[in-house]
Amino acid sequence: MNKVLFILIFLLAIPCAQAQEAKKVFVTRDANGVMVFSDSPQAGAEEVSLSSRANVMASTDATLPGKKQPVKEPFTVEIAQPEEQATVRDNTGSVYVTGKISPMFERGLRVRLLVDGVAQAEPQSNAVFILRDVERGEHKLQMELFDQNGKLIATSPVTTFYLHRTSVISPN
Repeated sequence: MNKVLFILIFLLAIPCAQAQEAKKVFVTRDANGVMVFSDSPQAGAEEVSLSSRANVMASTDATLPGKKQPVKEPFTVEIAQPEEQATVRDNTGSVYVTGKISPMFERGLRVRLLVDGVAQAEPQSNAVFILRDVERGEHKLQMELFDQNGKLIATSPVTTFYLHRTSVISPN
């Protein structure tokens, strides 16, 4: 019985001794910026120290030394409709204006439309505007993009369009 107990204890001690051996883990980033873990060192790899409890790791900064976070692309705003030098034909004077925000419209951003240099209402949370009773002739549009704090972060180029409405004096 003692021999069986001794063999059992011996067999259980082998995995425990192996688990306490320090395993080295190395981390690098591939060409797409994805973290790659390996047990063999490579050029530019950084060694990661693991605790004795393999299922729990302390939180660490995932950025490698010398690697900078990608710079956030600045926002741009442009008028998609009406197009530059377009002619809008509407006898009621209604003009539909849509804008395009890049890289992507985020929560908290606000857009304001300027018509002939005059702001149309307060900034709103989307880039679609409907203008009513616009006089016939040439008009200039511009959009302004504001961040969550109300700071102007982007301005569109000026877009010129022409509104044609029938006239009581000259219907052509």
